[in-house]
Amino acid sequence: MNTSYRIIPCYTGDVSGVCSALFELGGMVVIHDPSGCNSTYNTHDETRWYDHDSLIFISGLAEIDAVFGNDQKLIDDTVDAAMNLHPKFITLVNSPIPYLNGTDFEAISRIIENRTGIPTFYIPTNGMHDYVPGAGMALAEIAKRFMSEPEGKKPNTVNLLGVTPLDFAADGSAGSLRDNVERAGFSVHTCWAMGDTLETLSHSGEAAVNLVVSAIGLKAAQVLRERFGTPYVVGTPLGSYSETVFAAIRTAIKTGENQFPLLERLYQNDSGIFAIGEPVTMGSVLAALELPGTVLCPLEDCEAFLSLNTIPVVGEEEAETALKDAKVVIADPLYRPILPKGAMLIELPHEAFSGRCFRKTMKNLFTIDYDALRKEASL
Repeated sequence: MNTSYRIIPCYTGDVSGVCSALFELGGMVVIHDPSGCNSTYNTHDETRWYDHDSLIFISGLAEIDAVFGNDQKLIDDTVDAAMNLHPKFITLVNSPIPYLNGTDFEAISRIIENRTGIPTFYIPTNGMHDYVPGAGMALAEIAKRFMSEPEGKKPNTVNLLGVTPLDFAADGSAGSLRDNVERAGFSVHTCWAMGDTLETLSHSGEAAVNLVVSAIGLKAAQVLRERFGTPYVVGTPLGSYSETVFAAIRTAIKTGENQFPLLERLYQNDSGIFAIGEPVTMGSVLAALELPGTVLCPLEDCEAFLSLNTIPVVGEEEAETALKDAKVVIADPLYRPILPKGAMLIELPHEAFSGRCFRKTMKNLFTIDYDALRKEASL
């Protein structure tokens, strides 16, 4: 049971990851589930309901339909809703019950697409994984299906990949990220996926480079690399570390090669300083603080971001063991119960971990005073 959680929560699930990634793109997401996955997503994982709606529905899977494999209700309800609402695409996502039943979502997707004429696809979630693979697969599917062929590359343009409230929940975060990139002399071509429409994203092949600012953007970056030859850079432009990221962008544009500046940064592993969470943002936070330290990564699909200074952990027990000699920990406040006695916690609330618990104190990573935070961490 060393992978179980008894005190701290688990991270947002893959179903919510899909919904978050596709929220603003004009499609219709159907969660095949009795109701729980929908209420969890709506209540804890999505901050944008206050501003506008999105076509995200629950199928209302009944026990009798699950037992007898009645897929017709899902098909008919989805088709009826789509013909009334005219979404740009339809996405089906899977919760644990139909996953265990072996529901053929690929076939159901083809039936719905044939009946509606609307592009329909299935993201293979099951509610048993975290948000990174879910959101990553969703953005990759957009990159595969909806990109137009570019006539050429637009000089000095950047696509921002992996921008959702699950990692950037504080008000104004997406705008601050755009401002940081544009102040460096680049033009933001698209933002995947906050603030831009599907039509805007469809022209992503015109950008000179893709900037992966969180782990969920990597799969889309790989698809865009394969389709259009666009190089990508991994890193979040925070504080003084922004210059390193921007230098990597210039190198990628000049050479056409992918850049991983975070993996080149060396930390002092025995410093007792740890950052916990999504590895791209938290690694960039440590780099912006200019402090030696180690990133603990409790999330899936992050192998590409792991280095000697990034430790993958599975479950609460592994995390607690890894933190046994910690002196300073930068993490969501709900990690406090598993920290060793005397360790200092610098709170950076994370929507994908604590949901709405600390929404009022959520920090915009792009406007933090990292000099002040460094002094706090060095006490």
